[in-house]
Amino acid sequence: MNLMKSLIPAAALVALPQMGLAQEAAATGEAALHTQYIFTTLLFLMAGFLVFFMAAGFAMLEGGLVRSKNVAMQMIKNIALFSIAAIMYWLIGFNTMYPGDFNGFFAIGGPTVLDPVGVGADAAALDYASIGSDFFFQLVFVAATASIVSGAVAERIKLWPFLIFVVVLTGIMYPISGSWKWGGGWLDAMGFSDFAGSTVVHSVGGWAALAGAIILGPRIGKYKDGKVHPMPGSNLALATLGTFILWLGWFGFNGGSQLAMGTVGDVSDVSRIFANTNMAAASGAVAALILTQVLYKKPDLTMVLNGALAGLVSITAEPLAPTLFGALWIGAVGGIIVVFAVPMLDKFKIDDVVGAIPVHLFAGIWGTIAVIFYGEANLITQLTGIVAYGVFTFVGALILWMVLKATLGIRVSEEDEINGLDMAELGMEAYPEFSKG
Repeated sequence: MNLMKSLIPAAALVALPQMGLAQEAAATGEAALHTQYIFTTLLFLMAGFLVFFMAAGFAMLEGGLVRSKNVAMQMIKNIALFSIAAIMYWLIGFNTMYPGDFNGFFAIGGPTVLDPVGVGADAAALDYASIGSDFFFQLVFVAATASIVSGAVAERIKLWPFLIFVVVLTGIMYPISGSWKWGGGWLDAMGFSDFAGSTVVHSVGGWAALAGAIILGPRIGKYKDGKVHPMPGSNLALATLGTFILWLGWFGFNGGSQLAMGTVGDVSDVSRIFANTNMAAASGAVAALILTQVLYKKPDLTMVLNGALAGLVSITAEPLAPTLFGALWIGAVGGIIVVFAVPMLDKFKIDDVVGAIPVHLFAGIWGTIAVIFYGEANLITQLTGIVAYGVFTFVGALILWMVLKATLGIRVSEEDEINGLDMAELGMEAYPEFSKG
């Protein structure tokens, strides 16, 4: 060994340890990238599973809040809209929403292509996550947007025109507007802030629902002789279950939007998001509980359920930065908004069966504005984003609903509405043993 050392120049002997340190550092850095890639991919998959389960939450919530003669219709709408969203988002949606370096108004993309089977580290996006996990995580968001519309227009809309609307909403409208912020488009460049989608997801669904409710008109008998006639849902236990499922799914909705889980800071931030998300839901429910007791002398379960959901929507635009107290008051304001917004819509004779417009549109607007108290955005930028999404989605949806109304017709006949959409549209009933009294 001494003879070999004597044959190596002194300079080389000095360089050998340094080369070893450099190689070790390089190996450590690569291992860290692998770890980040693996854990961020895992985050997207786990969060995606939770948000997917929100589809069941929407279905149960809507099934509980519609009358029994329309429950099967809501079930088929929810499973069909998710399936259509999955196909349309693969076909053009994902690459329209995330068009690479393009930062203009929009660029229509092509079908999504996954990573090759057994992809190696040299070909993977080590600084982010697998394409499959990213695609799946983004897909479940667009399905949630379509579910918002389903509840608002329930009990009087035809199935196939509704599903055609879903094709356009999930394949074109949502991806185009989503690219403005999350795809690095013009609103992102302005500094518009929407962490997990109070506006990008929820208000978009709310604007589309509002347009649909206006064009459809109210259910028969809802507004008569200058009075509002309540139409109680078939199963408030089912609606409560749906709310709890949505609450659970929201941890994935907001937590996954951290978009990273490969460092101590990222994991800590995900936990912070979970805690704030839960606090906002709880305070929204409690605010609605107390306010309905004060206003109506009795608490209203449907308002409490929607209060929790409004709290969740409110915190979605910025679930990371606030303290727990900040999440509490932001969510509470959302719950208060719902209690006042539901009767306000009735005054305008806008019939929203499940309260989707107050929860997702009004609370979504509030949550986007609330970012200014904890985030880095300013009020003018936030309002610009709210108006941009509102004009694009509401006008686009209004035109689409009007075209469908003029061509296919979007509303069932008066007789079919009275008898129920389950039999009229599907020829089956959710509760056949009870249908004859």
